[in-house]
Amino acid sequence: MKDKRHEIKIAFSPCPNDTFIFHAMLHGHIDTGAFRFSAYIADVEDLNQKAFARTFPVTKLSFYAYLLLKDHYTLLDAGSALGYKCGPLLVAKSAPKDFAQARIAIPGTYTTAHLLLKLWRPEIQNVIPTRFDLILPGVQSGEFDAGLIIHEGRFIYPEYDCIKIIDLGEWWESETHLPIPLGCIAIRNDIAGDHKEKIESILRHSVAYAFENKDASRAFIKSHAQEMDDTVIDSHISLYVNDFSMSLGETGRKAVETLEEMLRCRKIM
Repeated sequence: MKDKRHEIKIAFSPCPNDTFIFHAMLHGHIDTGAFRFSAYIADVEDLNQKAFARTFPVTKLSFYAYLLLKDHYTLLDAGSALGYKCGPLLVAKSAPKDFAQARIAIPGTYTTAHLLLKLWRPEIQNVIPTRFDLILPGVQSGEFDAGLIIHEGRFIYPEYDCIKIIDLGEWWESETHLPIPLGCIAIRNDIAGDHKEKIESILRHSVAYAFENKDASRAFIKSHAQEMDDTVIDSHISLYVNDFSMSLGETGRKAVETLEEMLRCRKIM
């Protein structure tokens, strides 16, 4: 019998926090009503770039990309990655003497990590967009003077002979006293009016299921994760999936508004 449900493709990253929260709604563990969801899984910068072409109806975005795409995408209240002490790290084998000239690998032009780097040190110009899992090997080999790492990288950088130069999440918190808004789930505006609230509710239930059944998604997570170690996966999820993933709330919305204000004040948008 043909499935008559409305199929919607959701784009998200292979990182454990994303596969953790989307697992239930993709694999029939919760009621998805009139919708059937399929997945496109790719590096977050790939998702950011595709969003400029409005490729996917529902997609993970860096908050930096989302703020540039507000005319085309609407923020969902569920599924975001915000938090404290979870920001991107700038690492190197030794601290660069001249940040303005240093070759710094970044995980993508439109990542929030890159935005925070620009806010912290506007003079930095020599950035090299690099797939996130290639940054640490590149720093270790000397291809880059420093690397801006996200995702699992923050847990394993000492294995690549690197030291932390700055935690940009801690810098953000010292400047704003707010959680750092890293990534979000957004729905394309042409379908938001009809589907936003329903998909938002399904996503919230998917996050809740993930919290209540933490082992159910492990095989799916490991099939896409950069690091297979269970301790690293658990640390990653606990850092990036939290109450803000259920709902931004007043504090989360304030954090996003503050990031947008900083972009406008620094004339980055």
